[in-house]
Amino acid sequence: MAMSKLCCKKLLVLRNIQTQKTEEKKQKVKAKSPPGRLCLSSCWKNGQHGQRLSLHLLFSLLSSSNHGIYTLSLSLSKICAEDRIDPFVFKFQFKNVEYSSGRNKTILCYLVDKGNTADGLLRGYLEDEHAGTHVEEAFFTQCFPHEDPALKYTVTWYVSSSPCSTCTTKIAKVLKDQKNIKLSIFAARLFEWEEGEIQAGLKALHAAGCKLRVMKPLDFSYTWDTFVENEDQPLNLWEDCKENYEYYHEKLSDILQ
Repeated sequence: MAMSKLCCKKLLVLRNIQTQKTEEKKQKVKAKSPPGRLCLSSCWKNGQHGQRLSLHLLFSLLSSSNHGIYTLSLSLSKICAEDRIDPFVFKFQFKNVEYSSGRNKTILCYLVDKGNTADGLLRGYLEDEHAGTHVEEAFFTQCFPHEDPALKYTVTWYVSSSPCSTCTTKIAKVLKDQKNIKLSIFAARLFEWEEGEIQAGLKALHAAGCKLRVMKPLDFSYTWDTFVENEDQPLNLWEDCKENYEYYHEKLSDILQ
């Protein structure tokens, strides 16, 4: 009986030692793991692209490993690059064809220069289906909601299609009310340019100080390099890209003259 009690005490001591070692091991793992939450917030606050974090990345950051502690292995640049434009989507949506059949959404790529500030150049893109409203309006409400009157902003858009009449009116009002914003719009195609209200809207934009341009072949290559997940591959421009540019350039010049 005494021998049995002695064995039980030894087993209890061994279990306590094993439990203590397990807890020490967990603490070591926790100490070595990088602060995933900090990296996530840094990307959101300081990311140079002004982009949304993709849901699958967010879920992966919240998943567990190593006793409930996630080891963050992605660099900040890779996280930000998650939300670039799909190359196939870009080639289809930005193709400057005359008749844009099936292209029922607009993609807006933006650059914002705040001048001599530490923020540098802000970069990102919006799509109609993700924004919930037209991308032109969504830019000012989602990406540019707190404009500082003391700063001068130089904003550049590369859009797959020029704005509709409603958006041109809203953009023109913003430019008239906020003189510290200078906007340039480079459009791959002109949206329903034959319609009188569209032409009137483009003229109103021009009168409000907006620089309206049609995208040249070089602009397509620049947008591809800057906003597309291109895997370091150059853009092979379609055969009639230059010809279509000249067509839209002539139409826009006639409207704005």
